[in-house]
Amino acid sequence: LRTDEEKTKGALLFAWVTDFPLFEPTKKDGYFGPSHHMFTAPVPDDVPLLDRDPHAVRSTQYDLVCNGYEVGGGSIRIHDANLQEKIFRLVGLEVERAHKQFRHLLEAFSYGVPPHGGIACGIDRMLMLLAGEPSIREVIAFPKNQTAEDVLLGAPSELDLHQLKELHVKVSQ
Repeated sequence: LRTDEEKTKGALLFAWVTDFPLFEPTKKDGYFGPSHHMFTAPVPDDVPLLDRDPHAVRSTQYDLVCNGYEVGGGSIRIHDANLQEKIFRLVGLEVERAHKQFRHLLEAFSYGVPPHGGIACGIDRMLMLLAGEPSIREVIAFPKNQTAEDVLLGAPSELDLHQLKELHVKVSQ
């Protein structure tokens, strides 16, 4: 008889992770912090909880995991202006400022935006698993070290004054 470990050796074992909370613990300023982003839709059955227990609300966020590594993640987005405004208020974004910043989005809602979502896939992590490598750095074309430096290109490097002036950046100490 083979053990479970022997049966799964070399296998790619996938799982979907769902039912994330919509909000992180309350911030010091009394507002809520989105656990994913402020455009993530709540689970429809949980919407009534936004008025009385926002921490009990689940999000429509999802992660795809393979052999313990996150290889993708995303969410279904809010597609209703009233719900989006409610979330803006809960995270402490004033409605006037939200309308100024996200006018294009809120206006689009008035035309009847369909439910929509997305996922970002970690192709480099999948390659690491498929190649049997212990680190993602083994499959990334231009890997960075532990301090986010690119040793091949010597980046980041210091900018000279001409480059800073061109970028309209002033450095002060």
